[in-house]
Amino acid sequence: MSTRSRAALIGATAALAALTLSACGNGGTSGGGGNTHFVTGNNGIDTVPEGKRSAAPDLSGKTIDGRTLDVASYRGKVVVINVWGSWCGPCREEAQYFSKVSKAYQDKGVQFVGINTRDTSTTPAVAFEKEHGIAYPSLYDPTGRLMLRFKKGTLNPQLIPSTLIIDKDGKVAARALEALDDTGLLKMLKPVLAEK
Repeated sequence: MSTRSRAALIGATAALAALTLSACGNGGTSGGGGNTHFVTGNNGIDTVPEGKRSAAPDLSGKTIDGRTLDVASYRGKVVVINVWGSWCGPCREEAQYFSKVSKAYQDKGVQFVGINTRDTSTTPAVAFEKEHGIAYPSLYDPTGRLMLRFKKGTLNPQLIPSTLIIDKDGKVAARALEALDDTGLLKMLKPVLAEK
């Protein structure tokens, strides 16, 4: 490998490490500019009014337990997407609340789906779900490929953890770029679930 290639590789690795370190934490900022139609609330939750929402991208692939999953198959339900990693402290903090709310709403037209990212194998992800009582499926996305499918300027997941609420028509209605407890999660979920 040439010195120039090695320097480029080291630079890219350093940039990725910085992104990884900055991505897992509390809080965040809203992205996008121009006419995005979303409103940032003072509680860190971004919302988009009905009729101005963007369609969620293709979120499909293998789950951490090797099954095939396509989030589009849940159209007609409200879908809660939680982007997480087993290595992420705030993800561990919020897991108990996601487990609790997912069980309470499983028969009320709500489907939870995780997107596990940046875990180098599924072993720690499976252990994480078992430890925290997560019963819903999680797509395995070690490189962040699914996160990159969201268009710039939309309610895209920018940090880990991120949570998105997809409405019954498959459009992104709300986003949080921080760890949530059950109160915060229900504050996002209930208004979208109440829509006709």
